[in-house]
Amino acid sequence: MRQLSFLLILAVICSCNKNNNDDGAIFCTEEFVYGLQVTVRDANTSAVLTAGEVTVTVTDGNYSETLEFFDTVFLGAGERAGNYIITISGSNYQTFNSNTVTVSRTEDDCHVITEVLAFTVQPN
Repeated sequence: MRQLSFLLILAVICSCNKNNNDDGAIFCTEEFVYGLQVTVRDANTSAVLTAGEVTVTVTDGNYSETLEFFDTVFLGAGERAGNYIITISGSNYQTFNSNTVTVSRTEDDCHVITEVLAFTVQPN
């Protein structure tokens, strides 16, 4: 009896596929994924800088976005793949421009893959 139960369970598991249907459609989760997660630190003190101290802006061609600050990181480019230049500016810090950062989509094209980045900026 146990062998029969095992075979039935195995058959059910094997009959499931990634798409869960025969037309090849992909079912994505409703999770919202940010493409960029940026930590900014003071170059002299290594202290994490907040939205009150610096602004983090990203550009991709004509697209521009100011990242939102949550807890200790700046988040943005939600569900948006692209090639971004990150600019960090603040009245007490020298403006910093990154090299191009590429945010890609997952293999199933459902979400972006978060780029986790850390930068240090020089005080004026």
